[in-house]
Amino acid sequence: MNRPITVVGTGTGAPAPPDALAGAGLVVGGRRHLDAVRLPASVERIVLGPLAPALDVIEAYVEKGRRVVVLASGDPGFFGIVRALAERFGPRLLDVRPGVSSVATAFARLGLTWDDAVIVSAHGRDPRTAVNVCRAHPKTAVLTGPGAGPAELGAALARSAPGRTLVVARALGDPAHERLERVSPAEAAGRDWGSAVNVVLCLDETRATGAVRTLAGPGAGPAVWALAESDFAHRDSMITKFEVRALALARLGPRPGELVWDVGSGSGSVAVECARLGAAVSAVEKAADGVERVRANAGAHGVDVHVVHGTAPDALAGLDDPDAVFVGGGGRELPGIVEVCARRARRTVVVAVAALDRVPAVRAALTGAGLDCDGVLLQSSRLAPLPGDVTRLAAANPVFLLWGRRNPVGPHLVNLVNHEGVAQ
Repeated sequence: MNRPITVVGTGTGAPAPPDALAGAGLVVGGRRHLDAVRLPASVERIVLGPLAPALDVIEAYVEKGRRVVVLASGDPGFFGIVRALAERFGPRLLDVRPGVSSVATAFARLGLTWDDAVIVSAHGRDPRTAVNVCRAHPKTAVLTGPGAGPAELGAALARSAPGRTLVVARALGDPAHERLERVSPAEAAGRDWGSAVNVVLCLDETRATGAVRTLAGPGAGPAVWALAESDFAHRDSMITKFEVRALALARLGPRPGELVWDVGSGSGSVAVECARLGAAVSAVEKAADGVERVRANAGAHGVDVHVVHGTAPDALAGLDDPDAVFVGGGGRELPGIVEVCARRARRTVVVAVAALDRVPAVRAALTGAGLDCDGVLLQSSRLAPLPGDVTRLAAANPVFLLWGRRNPVGPHLVNLVNHEGVAQ
């Protein structure tokens, strides 16, 4: 079938094949793509900048029955211009000829498989999502863009994941200029990388498994959550019980690309569970032995948790703004801690309270920060065996679980709008 719009991925340095350009009345692409091809003087060229005007011109050519060629880097169906073209013209009008993506090329240069890698685009997007994915996963590829390149990525990771290795891939496919450099986040933050960066790989080489995969990407996630207390090291039963943790996780909604704070982390059970569900996590704990316990529990469950030794709310000042916060514990200072968390949280704050007297002040702190507040009193009894092959019910201490959720219309969610990258 003759399709009027041909989309050509030129690969990493490979030129567009001449037959792909034959008979084109209009060729659209980045300046480097257009400079790399020879076209008759009669062929109109458009250097891609703002996408909307280019789409209007493409539409005019299609309506006249004239052929259009769009040049892009790598695989244009992978975080590329195919999405915008398909939305405007429909996929049946597109003849897509993919090249090798920069992600595949970068991993190939390192001799690494990438079926277990997580791919995230920071091109035309808020880089915080890419940062959080890099923190949560051991093997990540970041498609960069202006204001979201190796320096910005490195600066954010230097604060929360300084042990990561960044591999900055530049000018892939250009024999004279191609370069892959391994640097620490701090080293990446201190350099000007120019405009030739294709992709940045973020590796946690202490957690890379190399296991054979049947599902590409980060994996299926945990089969169960709200794990038993016995699955965590803890002191004197000072741990958020699994019944409370189950509802807390449901209200927190931890997911890839987001950051969760666990304030007053204790054993780190909530922090670890959020990390198992794919979120980046910062755990704040004031006791030195608690800090080591959180780290040990994170390591035992194969996740990375950024642990901060300090007392809230002061210890929160240097942390990136969270999407969701869990606050466990806290004495007289609890309402003040909740207020700070609620004012900085982009989405949700969940608070576990044992004392009835603290509930009104916590509610006031949540609502005072503009969050819609709700809560429940959790009372549970577990099955407990008795001699003689009988069972009784053992009551757990009741716990108030309060949560505040920010109205989704507001400045915190502006960055969730998807701005599609045109060419990577």
